[in-house]
Amino acid sequence: MNISAFLTSAGINIGLCVVLLLLYSLLRKQPSNFCVYFVRRLAQARQKCIDSLWFDRFVPSPSWILKAWETSEDEILSTAGLDAVVFIRILVFSLRVFSIAAFVCMFLVLPLNYHGQQMHHKEIAFESLEVFSIGNVKEGSKWLWAHCLALYIISCSAWLLLYFEYRSIANMRLAHIKASAMNPSHFTVLVRSIPWSPEDSYSDSVEKFFSNYHLLTYLGHQMVYRCGTVQKLMGDAEMMCRMMRSENRAVECKQNLFNCGPCGGPSQAFRMLSTGPESVQGKSVCRDLDTSTREEVAAAFVFFKTRYAADVASQVPQSSNPMLWVTDLAPEPHDVYWSNLCIPFKQLWIRRIATLLAAIVFMFLFLIPVTFVQGLTQLDTLHHTFPFLRGLLKKKFMSQLVTGYLPSVVLMLFLYTVPPTMMLFSTVEGCISRSRRKKSACHKVLCFTIWNVFFVNVLSGSVISQLNVFSSPKDIPAQLARAVPAQASFFMTYIFTSGLASLSSEVMQPLALLWNLIRRFILRKKDDLYDKPLSFPYHIEVPRVLLFGLLGFTFSILAPLMLPFLLAYFLLAFLVYRNQILNVYSPTYETGGQLWPTVHNTTIFSLVLMQIIALGVFGLKRSPVASGFTIPLIICSLLFNEYCRQRFHPIFKNSAAQMLIDMDRQDEQSGRTEEIHRQLRSAYCQFKSGHSDQSDNGKSIRDSEEEKPGLIHPMLGRLPLPGINDLIAWLSVLFRRGLQQSE
Repeated sequence: MNISAFLTSAGINIGLCVVLLLLYSLLRKQPSNFCVYFVRRLAQARQKCIDSLWFDRFVPSPSWILKAWETSEDEILSTAGLDAVVFIRILVFSLRVFSIAAFVCMFLVLPLNYHGQQMHHKEIAFESLEVFSIGNVKEGSKWLWAHCLALYIISCSAWLLLYFEYRSIANMRLAHIKASAMNPSHFTVLVRSIPWSPEDSYSDSVEKFFSNYHLLTYLGHQMVYRCGTVQKLMGDAEMMCRMMRSENRAVECKQNLFNCGPCGGPSQAFRMLSTGPESVQGKSVCRDLDTSTREEVAAAFVFFKTRYAADVASQVPQSSNPMLWVTDLAPEPHDVYWSNLCIPFKQLWIRRIATLLAAIVFMFLFLIPVTFVQGLTQLDTLHHTFPFLRGLLKKKFMSQLVTGYLPSVVLMLFLYTVPPTMMLFSTVEGCISRSRRKKSACHKVLCFTIWNVFFVNVLSGSVISQLNVFSSPKDIPAQLARAVPAQASFFMTYIFTSGLASLSSEVMQPLALLWNLIRRFILRKKDDLYDKPLSFPYHIEVPRVLLFGLLGFTFSILAPLMLPFLLAYFLLAFLVYRNQILNVYSPTYETGGQLWPTVHNTTIFSLVLMQIIALGVFGLKRSPVASGFTIPLIICSLLFNEYCRQRFHPIFKNSAAQMLIDMDRQDEQSGRTEEIHRQLRSAYCQFKSGHSDQSDNGKSIRDSEEEKPGLIHPMLGRLPLPGINDLIAWLSVLFRRGLQQSE
């Protein structure tokens, strides 16, 4: 690919991105779009803060960029939690390390690559991108020491920045745990695989077991009941019957001039009842419902008097049979994925194997579109495969468009199917919490993306040839050294297409904007419906950012021309994601920065991969000195990773006994122990969460408004459909009238 074809792709993507950002700066100021671009703030403030008569709302402005830039890290921490801060720190780390890499490589490595061979250079517009890569350096060149020096500078900078980031985030995690003194998950243990007894129910078995073996620290327990579509409908019907009985009104069918419904009842026969839990005789739904009619499963939440006792019980095996009385620290109440708690514990290992095999099959099936994309980058292959396109491809602009822009667009469109598929696999896997499900999906998407986007495109060919590359480990550096520099042009266009397109789509929120337009101008709903804010899609954005980081490391000394464009992406991503976190997304649960170990391990993998590829390149260029100096870098990277794993990773895995005991003592001294124990009784209420949506501060985000019937779509918002409670109430009344008429 020459410079002109690359500039064609870059111009198209940059132009579209600029147009969409300008359009966003206009649309966000329109009062009708506040529920799209300020959904988090509206859900908390419940009022408009911008005058609809301002003239400024018809003029594009960079005010949102300035606001995102000026917001401090403490504000993001208080607004969106530690997980959002960790994601922003990923972008900050990338900006710092690639700024150093760009400065070194652009002024030291790039000129040496361009003048690596004695040749007659064309005009810049017609030069091939390969003359800016290390492939243009002749064999045995004495200037390869500059590439080795740049490799050392980048590696040492990455180690130093990684260490400071890991230490800082570990300290923030410790501070987060200490600040969340009232978190019920610190006192709660999830017990699964409870043995069945013909004499006792599961609840009685839990009571007897923990009263016997944890007598001094056991506080109580909450059973988990089977929940599904049928169970939910039965529970809603029972709740509606109780609500109608509490009204103590006799509904009579009398003939009237104005009949309502198929039964011919009077027009006042129906009255909307509140679906809130306070409507049932002033009692909580989960306490008022008769749990004896529900089916218990072999799982329960067990409450302990202290954090230390709960932590010990979660780590120590409770039985000589490790498949019985399996314990784990409970997730936060809003983080529990209730439907997966009903899965028998003995099925989990089968589900994990099945989802692993399904992910591998899906990964290999994805080779078909990747191979097709690689064919688009080669004009000779296109002429041979599609002879009828020869006339069209002879045009200069069309050939540049097909080889420079179209391949990355096609690959990006296929990649949009990956996150939902991996999220489905993680759900089937049986994760007990939403955060674990999203983390599992993040790992799957990350492995899938690195393999199919990087390795498959680099080692393009048949599946058998790609596997043969790894059959002899000693040939891996040489194979990567030959293949990676040749794909630099494709990945440069991929950064533009995937990176800028994803940021533009993220800031525009096209699906939510489209549904808002349909609701207002087609369905004619003028009232403001403030939808529940969405949670941040970490399983989509984190793998994308880490993939771009891998591309930056591997191509830093091979094709330095990529680094300025990569820096532009990270800077724009820093601004866009800060804006979205402040205005759109709202956390429903908090993991305490659990994603950072994944970020650290992936960065170390990228560093080692960069050094292995450099080792192979120096070997192909017949530079034994540079090759010899590269081997210690690989060893130091592995040793640095092992040190961080021993020093910081246990903080993200378990809580220290010293910290837990100190927190328990502070509760006793301040007199909060009894209050915490009272809150534990109602913290994990399985059938209450379906009737009230909770915000990040634990308060209902719909307390001040009347409950509106509808369904919540994760992207489109509230759909104007009747609620299930309304349908059940209507059917219940019809059924009672039918019985009265039959009698």
